[in-house]
Amino acid sequence: MSGLKVEIDGDSGFCFGVVNAITKAETELDGSVEPLYCLGDIVHNGDEVKRLAERGLVVINHRNLPAHKGNRVLFRAHGEPPSTYKVAKELGIRVIDATCPVVLKLQQKIRKAYTEHPDAQIVIYGKNGHAEVNGLVGQTDGKAIVVEGIDDEQGISKIDFGKDVLLFSQTTKSIDGFNALSAFFGGKMDSGASFTAYDTICRQVAGRQQKIENFAKRHDVIIFVGGDKSSNAKALFDTCYAANKNSHFIQNAEQIDFKWFDGAESVGICGATSTPMWQMEEIGSRVKGQGTRD
Repeated sequence: MSGLKVEIDGDSGFCFGVVNAITKAETELDGSVEPLYCLGDIVHNGDEVKRLAERGLVVINHRNLPAHKGNRVLFRAHGEPPSTYKVAKELGIRVIDATCPVVLKLQQKIRKAYTEHPDAQIVIYGKNGHAEVNGLVGQTDGKAIVVEGIDDEQGISKIDFGKDVLLFSQTTKSIDGFNALSAFFGGKMDSGASFTAYDTICRQVAGRQQKIENFAKRHDVIIFVGGDKSSNAKALFDTCYAANKNSHFIQNAEQIDFKWFDGAESVGICGATSTPMWQMEEIGSRVKGQGTRD
């Protein structure tokens, strides 16, 4: 492993929405001795959640929200449905709203479409149960249909192709996946029913796919760092793996297997929009120093 070159992808790491949420959390933590609660993990990265927990950020869930009457609660970048804001107001909770501006704009767009086209079916290309998707479905009073892709038979079976369909996308989904689903829906519509696709994928996120593909091709081995709960991490890792079969997904430095680097001359380290740069740098240092390899 002597002379192994290690490069950290400068285009990887937190997107604007995550940076905004973490900055708001840190500002609130620095400016007050009162407890600060976060509704769900602020980012789908265990090490970053742990770092902020050590600074005083306490993760809670929707079930125990009533126990925090009058407290400060941060709404993360993924966004929340209208029902959460209603509950928070009733409980006198002081909301620190860190919803990503891109997600917020999408929520408003879906709400407008739902209001103006009451007879149309709102379909969201996204991951069932994902925090952002829950917030988007909430804009339609829970009536939107979530479809995870062209292979999601259960989701697609809920759609009546004899009625108008309006398709939106979770901001972090794949453009190729969205285009494939759009083409599929377009070919399924009955005569007299309209289909409209709104490409609502975040371009800051989408643009990383081509960049990370090029990055993966430049190295013998790729270490992709991401959280196991992150949809964006899965999508970007799939891109890495398609470009370089010597790509490995890890959540932290402890998962490195130094046998991966046998015979390699270069290692590329990259990650998701929820992966902090400090974590990739830590992993880079471990690889360069060969860690505690036996």
